[in-house]
Amino acid sequence: MKDQHKNDENGKQICCALKEKPNKKNDIQSGCCSSQNELKHSDDDGHYPSADDRTTFQMFLPAIISFTLLVVAIAFDNYFTPNWFTASIRIVWYSVAYISVGFPVLKEAFESIRKGEIFSEFLLMGIATIGAFAIGVYPEGVAVMVFYAIGEIFQTLAVQKAKLNVKLLLDQRPDTAIVMEGENAISKKATEITIGEVIQLKPGEKLALDGKLLSDTASFNTAALTGESKPDAKQKDETVLAGMINLNTVVLVKVTAEYTDSKLSKILEMVQEATAKKAPTELFIRKFAKIYTPAVVFSAIAICLVPMLFVENYNFNDWLYRALVFLVISCPCALVISIPLGYFGGIGAASKNGILFKGSNFLDIMATIKVVVMDKTGTLTKGVFKVQKVVAVEIPEADLVKYIAALETKSTHPVGTAIIEYAKGSEKNVSVTDVQEIAGHGLKGKVDGNEILVGNVKLMNKFNISYDAEIENIPFTIIVIAINQKYSGYFLIADEIKEDAKEAITSLHKLNIKTVMLSGDKQAVVDAVANELNIDQAYGDLLPEHKVEKVEELLSQNLKIAFVGDGVNDAPVVALADAGIAMGGLGSDATIESADIVIQNDQPTKIFTAINIGKKTKQIVYQNIGLAFAVKAIVLVLGAGGLATMWEAVFADVGVALLAILNAVRIQRMKF
Repeated sequence: MKDQHKNDENGKQICCALKEKPNKKNDIQSGCCSSQNELKHSDDDGHYPSADDRTTFQMFLPAIISFTLLVVAIAFDNYFTPNWFTASIRIVWYSVAYISVGFPVLKEAFESIRKGEIFSEFLLMGIATIGAFAIGVYPEGVAVMVFYAIGEIFQTLAVQKAKLNVKLLLDQRPDTAIVMEGENAISKKATEITIGEVIQLKPGEKLALDGKLLSDTASFNTAALTGESKPDAKQKDETVLAGMINLNTVVLVKVTAEYTDSKLSKILEMVQEATAKKAPTELFIRKFAKIYTPAVVFSAIAICLVPMLFVENYNFNDWLYRALVFLVISCPCALVISIPLGYFGGIGAASKNGILFKGSNFLDIMATIKVVVMDKTGTLTKGVFKVQKVVAVEIPEADLVKYIAALETKSTHPVGTAIIEYAKGSEKNVSVTDVQEIAGHGLKGKVDGNEILVGNVKLMNKFNISYDAEIENIPFTIIVIAINQKYSGYFLIADEIKEDAKEAITSLHKLNIKTVMLSGDKQAVVDAVANELNIDQAYGDLLPEHKVEKVEELLSQNLKIAFVGDGVNDAPVVALADAGIAMGGLGSDATIESADIVIQNDQPTKIFTAINIGKKTKQIVYQNIGLAFAVKAIVLVLGAGGLATMWEAVFADVGVALLAILNAVRIQRMKF
């Protein structure tokens, strides 16, 4: 079912040990990944040598020198024609202009041949430009190499820009933190801080490890983790994550996970691995280039030599020039760099929006999704019980809330917690005695001398207490109350639907994507949520294995399925679907681990965003392929027929590559 996913695992090459902070010197060039990474200009890609940590000016300097010498030489050839600019001086002048940009390319061609990779882009450029010198067309030979070098520098700059979002994410983990030891504040390395220690976080500082807030309240900037600029207010005992920035007062955080086990560390590992999992289009282009490049070389040889058998007045230099033009035009540069750059741009744009793709192959998959299957609790709802309504019968509502909250302080049930939270402290200083928990029914006890029963309708039936029959038609959790053997009202308790859940479903429907909801809750509750959100199909009363069966049923219809979940019980279904999506903010580690895509801020609307980014990325990649093949095919025919010069060839290679690159980085500027 997920063969593509599994096969891509074989190509994974990660050299960055994420237990330590990545070396910033290498962040831009390699993203701490192997030298085989598709966006590092290395032997594997056949691209211009990487820029290391040179400045932009240093990168352009050789090209500037060569271009200046070239322009002056052309002026001497065609306009000023000084007497001394002839013969050997002219050759030396053009040679110096050529060597400044040509030497690195020739060196890489030699290194590639030494490693057994004979037919590389470097070899094409080397043969074409040296051949141009051999037949005396020096300006064209230098121009090809100058513009090739400039094009490759622009590619490097585009790669740097595409990697910027990931680099910003990599910088979110502070190296040190202030730990409280008694009354003393001690600076410690983040990797040495253990679970249970207390971190002091000042305004403007980033949290180094996951923890629990000890201070009463705090406000955090979570933009780096979730893509949301809105400050996130936290209360005492709430979870705070590494990478969050404290905005207001000094706060204390108790560490709950080691440095390498934090959510951010796992996120960083996912980002690093993402670049190793390539989309089918990328894999095809790599294989294509390995066949295409030698075919071009042999075709060029044929263009040069075969005509001598058929053409009268055959001129070797003329046909050699055509062959050299053919070589320059044929460089696969636009395809080999712009396609992976397009996918990396998609991953970067997703990261910026708080969505992590574990590989560019999943961008392709998301572009083809036809059905989105969602878990209810934690995905479409907040997963937190809240009192939605209180109905009091023959007793003031405030007294009813106070009495029931006081009794629920003797219980550990989540429903009781919701009632206590709703009471906001009014239950304090109330006498509670003789508490008895009746399994599967509720509680019985005395509050300020009143005998109180609180639980489900079965509890009322057990004690023969009549109640409002309409209660049984309410789909949500109902807590019925009887005081002194008399029905006194009820609490309606339900899981809150997320604010953007309805917008998410509406957006998916606009893309003609079918929506399905699966839940372990009773069918009546599931139907109520589905009706409110306008979900196409909803199934309740499901155990984990039943969820798997439902997804398998959809997959058997040859539909591309995305499943979105957050709990441990969702992990098998997340792994089964074509695209498994985990809610990463509150989601379980098991689900996040098995997912292909992680939504960091738990917002359902990000499902639509992920699909939209996948579609836009695929669109850009296909545009680049079409542009490159169309222009090159036209100019190749013209070149072979002697109607195109090396100047047109430069446009067909470098010009098309630059257009493709500009198109690829366009996704970084899009708003999703």
